[in-house]
Amino acid sequence: MSNKPINMDDFFEHMREGRVVEPESVTASAFHKFSQEALKITTELNNKYHTPEEIVEIFSELTGKKIDRSFRIFPPFYTDCGKNITIGKNVFINSCCKFQDQGGITIGDGCLIGHNVIITTLNHLEAPEKRQSILPKPVKIGKNVWVGANVTIIPGVTIGDNAIIGAGSVVITDIPANTVSVGNPCIVKKKF
Repeated sequence: MSNKPINMDDFFEHMREGRVVEPESVTASAFHKFSQEALKITTELNNKYHTPEEIVEIFSELTGKKIDRSFRIFPPFYTDCGKNITIGKNVFINSCCKFQDQGGITIGDGCLIGHNVIITTLNHLEAPEKRQSILPKPVKIGKNVWVGANVTIIPGVTIGDNAIIGAGSVVITDIPANTVSVGNPCIVKKKF
């Protein structure tokens, strides 16, 4: 294994492919570097007032992608990477959300994300001797999804277009489009 630092593209290719991140690896080093950058940017975002236009610019810096000017968020917002978040147009994220995005988070156009939503994209391996290793899996949220307050979405979940996830739910499996789902674990209650 090389000790040469990896660039951002190589890091995200590793994460997209769902390959294990071993402690002390060059991928783990990149992981920590991006985390420190995200902490710096979110500290700026969360600790003083910014206009909606300034917030779009800060989020563009955080994600490394151009964020549409229709994007809105009520800080504070927390992430431990930022660079693996993709956000569509007309997205609203309410306050106190926490995104663990190294594995990749995609949020489609027109989504509403409620207060205190947690989106995770990383798991640790189960074997105690390997538990420091990390396994990435992306979360994909379709268009026009409404995620209620205090929802937790675990790694590898896809939520279909127009779905509604009820407040307090824990989403552990894929949710189909055009459904209302709720609970712990979150299950489909209604189709529309």
